[in-house]
Amino acid sequence: MTCRRRMLAYLVTVFVVAAVAASFTQSVVPVIPRAADGRPNLQGIWQAVGDTATDVGVSIPYQPWAAEKQVSNFKERQTEDPLANCYLPGVPRLMYMPYPFQMFQTATTVAIAFSWSLDFRIIYTDGSVPPSGIDFWLGDSRGRWEGDTLVVDVTNHNDKTWFDKAGNFHGAGLHVEERYTLIDADTIQYTARIQDPDVFAAPWTIDVRLLRQKQLARLPEFHCNAEAEERSGAFERNPRTWYPKR
Repeated sequence: MTCRRRMLAYLVTVFVVAAVAASFTQSVVPVIPRAADGRPNLQGIWQAVGDTATDVGVSIPYQPWAAEKQVSNFKERQTEDPLANCYLPGVPRLMYMPYPFQMFQTATTVAIAFSWSLDFRIIYTDGSVPPSGIDFWLGDSRGRWEGDTLVVDVTNHNDKTWFDKAGNFHGAGLHVEERYTLIDADTIQYTARIQDPDVFAAPWTIDVRLLRQKQLARLPEFHCNAEAEERSGAFERNPRTWYPKR
């Protein structure tokens, strides 16, 4: 074989190998953990990343009166934010606060335990429907699987919770559609589509990534009322806590 032919054969081989490698790379699908029933396994300790806990960071299509109300809320946020009084944060805010939470999963339910004030949610995936005439601080959650995505309709909210510290709010007609999608073993893409025709001119969406907290062997506890009372001096500081004496 001449030198020219050997060079041509070498170049063809390199081209084929590169093409096969590129094809293989494009076709690789991240392996995600699955439960016994084949559904994506969401169990574990997770936490949102980013600064969504301070501001949802999207342009919210408020109706004119509601936009004025949001401005008023922002001015009074130090006292009017429901979290300032340790009230329940509501959904979706509880999902992207800077505190971890743990998910548990069965064939008919997904339960979520939260570090913040030991709150919890139960998402029913058994096809049942929510009760009528009852509102909840965290709403009522009914889920279903669409392929590998858990879709949750959260209804029956009260009108007392905010989306963030910036005073973004909703009414009692809030409907949240959550979507939980495992994009790899340690990342959930969380999306919340917000609708409330009494407050917003159109639906809008929050997108957050939840990361698995591998460094946590168990869920830590954050007691909002106890922490607030200790900070304010409402009771004597325990020397075992991290707050300095004043």
